[in-house]
Amino acid sequence: MHIITKEVYFCYGHRLMNHPGKCRNLHGHSVKASISIKRDQLNDQGMVCDFSDIRDCVESFIDEHLDHNFLLHKDDPIIPLLEQNQERFLALDEHPTAEILSKMIYQYIKSAGFDIDQVVLWETASAYACYRED
Repeated sequence: MHIITKEVYFCYGHRLMNHPGKCRNLHGHSVKASISIKRDQLNDQGMVCDFSDIRDCVESFIDEHLDHNFLLHKDDPIIPLLEQNQERFLALDEHPTAEILSKMIYQYIKSAGFDIDQVVLWETASAYACYRED
């Protein structure tokens, strides 16, 4: 099995409404996402795929939905205020944790036809969440 990994970087704001600690407050992250693609056999160019193909796919999704966006649970009471002020946000069915974001990216890349192995989302320099399907 061959695996390649492409890293992308983006920023987002969020809060975790029911969190017992300071993450319940509005705050932001500058994150790194590592996207790993797998393949049993290399293509005719000797590659799993071109790194730029991964970048182009994931960056369009991240730019449209995540980068410099405010990510909230759909029941967050701050949403009407953001709507009233025409602020950009994305309301999610689940709480906007690193675990959920890594799964979102994974599912998008998989739907684009890549044989994805895993997505790792580094929320800080020392903490990350990983999503993969076995």
